[in-house]
Amino acid sequence: MDGGVALGMDSEAIVTELEKVGFDRHEIDRALDWLDGLINTQTAVAAFPGQFSKSTRHYTPDECDRLDVEARGFLLYLEKLGILDSVTREVVLDRVMALDMSDVDIRRIRWVVLMALFNRPDRKSALSMLQDMIMADASDVLH
Repeated sequence: MDGGVALGMDSEAIVTELEKVGFDRHEIDRALDWLDGLINTQTAVAAFPGQFSKSTRHYTPDECDRLDVEARGFLLYLEKLGILDSVTREVVLDRVMALDMSDVDIRRIRWVVLMALFNRPDRKSALSMLQDMIMADASDVLH
């Protein structure tokens, strides 16, 4: 998150290592494509930060099909808490829509938000709040 961390491997070496431990090449490629999409979307949306700042988000029919009322309410809840800003919300929605599944539950949304925030060093406090939320939920399950 501090921007100075670099992987010691190139992408082919990472793919090779993942294949060695049993991951399918097709799944690895899909995951890497998804991560590339995350970076590209963040770059594109961040170029227009003022465009989204005071907006009210209306969901497309495709987004409504993928995200039920509870999921959309959860995203709004994260915005109200300050975990999501309007720019990160758009990144999250783009990446949720890029998932290969018809319905996306709150647990998956949390992970997408976590990935989006992890790539935003300027949003460390929001990342910390989300991590606390995830850990609290995990703790509730363990007890």
